[in-house]
Formats: sequence, structure tokens, C-alpha cells
Amino acid sequence: MLQKTGRGLLALLLIVLEWTRPGLPSPLRPICDLRVLNHFIKEARDAEVAMKSCREGCSLSESVTVPQTTVDFDVWEKKNALEQAQEVQTGLWLLQQALSLLRTSVTNTALHSHIDNSIRNLLSINAVLRSLNIQEYTPPASAVGLEGTWRASSATDLLQVHVNFLRGKVHLLLSDAQACQQDVS
Repeated sequence: MLQKTGRGLLALLLIVLEWTRPGLPSPLRPICDLRVLNHFIKEARDAEVAMKSCREGCSLSESVTVPQTTVDFDVWEKKNALEQAQEVQTGLWLLQQALSLLRTSVTNTALHSHIDNSIRNLLSINAVLRSLNIQEYTPPASAVGLEGTWRASSATDLLQVHVNFLRGKVHLLLSDAQACQQDVS
């Protein structure tokens, strides 16, 4: 358990150290290496596996609004970068809200570190988006009426959505980020 928390903190520390390295012309250098995201996906899977094996004190107290994880590639490609970024940032915000509620619902202390790590990783992904000069978007204060969402009623459903959202829409946004495109001229 300590080892997993240490890996998440190490990834976050590496991100921060990369930003603060002296001599850079800008405070944030684009983080284009998808291995960072793959690390977060692996840790999200670990949380999902831990939740599936939990037998006591691991339920969600109420259903939560989560982002849709299915991607219609024709629709996604027709969206401009700003619309894609807003969709991803809204999804990250919804997941953060849902995981925070899960954290207060779960009484199994072994799961607390997984949930805390997942929340920290979502914050780190937002920092990665900022490093890519993706315009910050603040979702509405309430999830009521948001398009592209559904309700998850179990902790395992929530964590599965978390993994799939990172593997899907977040991966698509990061892999196509303008700041990471190589100039081939």
C-alpha cells in the first residue's frame, strides 16, 4: 500500500520538478509523454481491482453523476480542440466529485489510499492539461443537466468509469494536443 502511494507521489514530484527546472523559457513545459497517463491508468486499474475484491465497508452511499466513456469517433473528430478539452475537463471534475463522495462513503481503510491516490492523479492530469496550454475550463457548479453523463450507483461502476474515461477521452485529448505535435517542415 505504501509502495503504491509512493509511486503516485513520485509521478507528481517528477511533474513538479520538470516545471520548476531552472533555465526554461516558460514555467510549464508540455508533458507529452503518454507514459505519464499510462501510469495513472494503471493506478486507476489497481483501485478498481481492490474495490472488486472488497467485501465490507466499500459501498457508495448514493448514486453519482459520471461522464459517459463511450467515444463516437466521428462526433469527437468534428469537435474543435476547445470543445474536446471542455468535455474532458468536465469529466475529470465529475470523477473528482464522485471519488470524493466515495472516499467519505467507504469505511474500509485499505481502500482509502487507492481513492486518495485516484483523486491526486486527477489533479495531476489537470496540471498536465495546463502544461499543454489547454485552456482551463470550470464546469458548472452542479452536475444537474450536464450532457454526456449518467448515474453510477456502485463503487465498482464508478471506478470502471474512471479507468475507461482515462483510457478513452483523456488519452485522445492528450495524444492530439497541439503542444505535442512535432513540426515536420
